[in-house]
Amino acid sequence: MSIANDCEAFIKEITPFLSPGQIERQEPMERHTTFRVGGVADCVVYPATIEDVRRILSLTVRYGLPLTVMGNGSNLLVRDKGIRGVVLIFGKPAAYIERRGMRLIVGAGTLLGAVAQNALQEGLSGLEFAAGIPGSLGGAVFMNAGAYGGEMKQIVTRITALDGAGKTIEYATEEAQFGYRTSIFQENQHIICEVEVSLTKGDPGEIRVAMEALNERRRQKQPLEYPSAGSTFKRPPGYFAGTLIDETGLKGLSIGGAQVSEKHAGVIINRGGATAEDILALIAEVQRRVFEARGIKLIPEVRIVGEE
Repeated sequence: MSIANDCEAFIKEITPFLSPGQIERQEPMERHTTFRVGGVADCVVYPATIEDVRRILSLTVRYGLPLTVMGNGSNLLVRDKGIRGVVLIFGKPAAYIERRGMRLIVGAGTLLGAVAQNALQEGLSGLEFAAGIPGSLGGAVFMNAGAYGGEMKQIVTRITALDGAGKTIEYATEEAQFGYRTSIFQENQHIICEVEVSLTKGDPGEIRVAMEALNERRRQKQPLEYPSAGSTFKRPPGYFAGTLIDETGLKGLSIGGAQVSEKHAGVIINRGGATAEDILALIAEVQRRVFEARGIKLIPEVRIVGEE
């Protein structure tokens, strides 16, 4: 059978267990990434529960379908040919927050900003750094997202995930092997479904002031008016990627609709009409010129997926 036929068989079998809004065929991925680029995915499903994820995982294995897992698409570049097989998106159906004392139990599809706002309302401190990060909580844990001195490993105390066989595995912080923009989940591909964050009691007024100050810094320094995936490159040891790119004279460098931001050289933006190919070509050109000038190889922070 072809992938298209296998996808139809998958959809037919999964449909009775999901609501109509949880399945989409031939879905343009530009709707699901902050770059606003990307080709069509054969099938997109939005799980609401861990059991949904387990069933989706089981059926993709049965039909031999590729499975791509994503959250809010804020650190993702989907190629122009799209994604074959099934895309599992942790979105609104998998978004929930439950307070238990100083802890929040959060669904992987919950936006990180929403978790930070909930913490503010509950008078819980520790998530101030995350208020302006556009990703989902599952994606933030996957890459150990961080900003302004904070990162996920400082507040995450438990992660509930599924392995390739659909078995539930509980991870403590140290078992997640958090590093700079990395975690064990990038290696073992276990699917993050739920996260526990542990916070401390704080004054809502002080928490709000801290969040607003960090968000103002973002507005001043980052090109938030254009689609992007935030920082395009990881920070090389001892350097800042944006500084290296700026010093190499690459601010404003463009290929097609993709441009090195003139506001923050570490961010590649979609100025309008960019394709994934434009962005990939610009990433490669920035890497080439910085290596030529400084002997330092920049590694993309953005995750690149889809058919080549």
